[in-house]
Amino acid sequence: MGGFNLQDLVSQAKRQYEALQKKMEETVVEASSGGGSVTVKMDGRKQVLGIKIEPDMVKAEDLEMLQDLVAAAINAAGRKVDEAMQSTMGGMFGGMGIPGL
Repeated sequence: MGGFNLQDLVSQAKRQYEALQKKMEETVVEASSGGGSVTVKMDGRKQVLGIKIEPDMVKAEDLEMLQDLVAAAINAAGRKVDEAMQSTMGGMFGGMGIPGL
């Protein structure tokens, strides 16, 4: 019978989880909206590291549009993090031999 060692599988999953956590800390993405008027930098844990707003946007006196651009840039950065993490996880767990992963 092909042996199935649960302890080895759990140990491997733990190592993969720790590697994923480290990758999340190291991953940094940037996304912008409004043609680069608002740029957001975010890490793999979806913590906003910085927001850059072009000075012309502040002078425009359209606060609602600026708020929408900030929200759009944050959402775009979040999607980039999701894509980066999905790519990382697929590579990590694909080799574990678990059906469905």
